[in-house]
This record gives sequence, structure tokens and C-alpha cells, in this order.
Amino acid sequence: MSALESLRRLTPQQRKTVIASYLGWTLDAFDFFILVFVLKYIAEEFHTDVPAVSVAIFLTLAMRALGALVFGLAADRYGRRITLMADVLLYSLFEFLTGFSTGLTMFLVFRALYGIAMGGEWGVGASLVMETVPEDSRGIVSGILQAGYPSGYLIASVVFFLLFPVIGWRGMFFVGALPALLVLYIRSDVEESPAFLKRQAEGRRPFLTVLRENIPLFIWSVLLMTAFNFFSHGTQDIYPTFIETQRNNSSYTVGAIAVVYNIGAICGGLFFGALSQRIGRKKAIVIAALIAVPVAPLWAYAPGPVLLAIGAFLMQFFVQGAWGIVPVHLNELSPDEVRGTFPGFAYQLGNLLASGNATLQAGLAARWDGDYAYALLIVAAVVALVVAALAGFGYEKKDVRFGTEEAEEPHGAMRI
Repeated sequence: MSALESLRRLTPQQRKTVIASYLGWTLDAFDFFILVFVLKYIAEEFHTDVPAVSVAIFLTLAMRALGALVFGLAADRYGRRITLMADVLLYSLFEFLTGFSTGLTMFLVFRALYGIAMGGEWGVGASLVMETVPEDSRGIVSGILQAGYPSGYLIASVVFFLLFPVIGWRGMFFVGALPALLVLYIRSDVEESPAFLKRQAEGRRPFLTVLRENIPLFIWSVLLMTAFNFFSHGTQDIYPTFIETQRNNSSYTVGAIAVVYNIGAICGGLFFGALSQRIGRKKAIVIAALIAVPVAPLWAYAPGPVLLAIGAFLMQFFVQGAWGIVPVHLNELSPDEVRGTFPGFAYQLGNLLASGNATLQAGLAARWDGDYAYALLIVAAVVALVVAALAGFGYEKKDVRFGTEEAEEPHGAMRI
């Protein structure tokens, strides 16, 4: 069955769930990526430098692990739907408050609080979707869900391109409060996960009990997500600063290139998500990660804005192509009883371990006389190979049925 056919077979309620979770991750990413466009301007207003402000990215990523655990446990106990609503409201609130920061310390505190709320959205939304759609639709739906991340980056790019000269960096964060309106849609049109309702009727064991039975799987998942987060953030967070600072391009050029590479990211997530339904999750990740390596020099060293945009399009096509498989892959591997917590917590612990990426790359660039290109290239090439190795020699449970004995197999019985 083709990806389009599997989407057409979704019921109206399943489509609404996909839309809600996609929008939740899109708007969450939009709020996050606003920051990467305005690092330079915040540093100027607070009389500091870019590496100091980039600590906000570190704090946001680091605190997401706490959010994933708190909101994940809530989702496994109270339901995916109500938890998702609370999460969206909170990240919108802290985004709005960021715009009122009067100094660097206050700014960093609000970004840390935002990180807690942001950390809960992906895991809760992904479990809600994957437990709702049919097995043969998971690949393309995973690509759609993960495409929300570059979609949010794309929206942030457009807002920066069109509005930043008028509203400034504070106005960008005020606009970031709009995702709160999504709660109205979730409340009126989205139903609870059928798998969660079934599990509630049958009872469940504590998270730590289930986790202890799956330690090798969990450790591997965290390591994989650490590499994945270095892969994503290592090719995105400092890239606008590189284009503007090292290449001396205007904010309009930065915004335009960001639009181009986020279109590539969306296309890549959809393509490889659908491909994983045919050839398997591991193979699709390995292919996407390995092709990113020869693309990296064009992405970092292309001589002009047009070639930079082409290189960035290709780079994000493969980076986010690999990422497009992550929602379905982690949810299929997760034990049934803790699916609200396990995927998101593993993902965000990986974020925690990779949270120093922006500060690391900014520091390396400063050490190498402002050479952001070299810092970007080194990180991208290395982590692409690590992603391919960890995925290729890791676990896979493609098309496992949720809520069955197959889904509850111990880690040693999973296909490797």
C-alpha cells in the first residue's frame, strides 16, 4: 500500500489526532527556533556576546528531559489528550514571558522553564498519534509528525524575514504565544488514545519497574537520541549565525535560506518516513545519515547564498529524513505500559546529553578565529556516522501491534 493510500484510509478522528499532534510539535519548534535567529540582537541589548546568550539554548535543551519525565508520567496516568493540552498552554506562557526579560539572567530563567514545557510535547503527542493510527500508516504519519519540527523552524524563518525589522526580538517572543490557541482544537476535536484507554482498564505497573526490565533498550535509545540531537542541533542552531556573522549576509538573506532548508527538511522527513514503511526503520535511518556526510562540505563551504541554500536544502533533507523515522521507531520499541513516558524521556535525555552543542560550536568557532563553517562541518560529519552505526546495529520492531503480548516482549527478544 502506498503512503497516500494509507493516509486516505485514516478515519476522520485519526486525521484530527495527526493534525493536532503535528501542530503541537510545529508550534513548539516555532517557539524554540525564534531564539536562534535573534541571538546576536539579544547579546547586543544585554551587552554580552553570542556564546553567553547561546547558554539559553543549552538550558532549554537540558530542561526538556525533566519535562519529558513529568509530562510523560502524567500522560501514562491521566491520559495523552489532557496532558498535551496542559503542555501547550505552559510552553506558550513561558514563551510570552521571555519577551519581558530585563536582563540575561531573567532571560535564561524563562528559557529554562520553557524547556520543561517543551520537553513534554513530543513524547505525549507522538504516543497519542502512534497509538491511534493503523500499523501500515505509521511510517508516513511519523514523517508528518516529525515534519512539524522543520515546519516550526520554517514559520520562525518567515516571521523573522517579514516581521523582525518591525517588532524586534521581544516581539518575536510575543508572537510565540499564539500556539496556546491550539488547545481549543485539541479540546473540541481530539479523542483519547484507544491503547491508553485499554491499558487503563487492565492496570499498569510503575514506570521504574518496567524500565528496569528494559535497561539495555533504554540505554541504547538514549545514546541513539544523543547522536540524533547532535545531528539536528549541530546542523541548525548556529547555522543562521554562521550565515549572518561569518558570511556577512543580511537578516533577509538568512531568513530566505532558512526557508529553503526547512522545506528540504519537511520533504526529507516525509520521504524517509514513508520509505521506512517499505524497507524498515533501521535501513532508512542509515541511508539518510550516511548520505548527509558527502553533502556537508557544500552546506558549510558553498561560496555564495544560492549554493549555500542548495547545500542547506540537501543537508536538512537527509538530517530530518533520518529524524522522520524517530517517532514511529521509538514508539514501536517502547513497552506498552509506559509509552507516554519512554519515547519522550529517552529522546529528551539525549537532548540533555547534546544540550551543549550550540555553546560548543560557538566556542569552537571563536577559538578558530570565527570559523563557524569548520565547527559546523566537523560536528555534522562525525555525528552522522555515529547515528548510522547506532541505528544500524540497534533494535527494531517494525509494525508491532500495541496492546499485545508481542509489544510486551522483553528486550532480549527484540529483533536486532
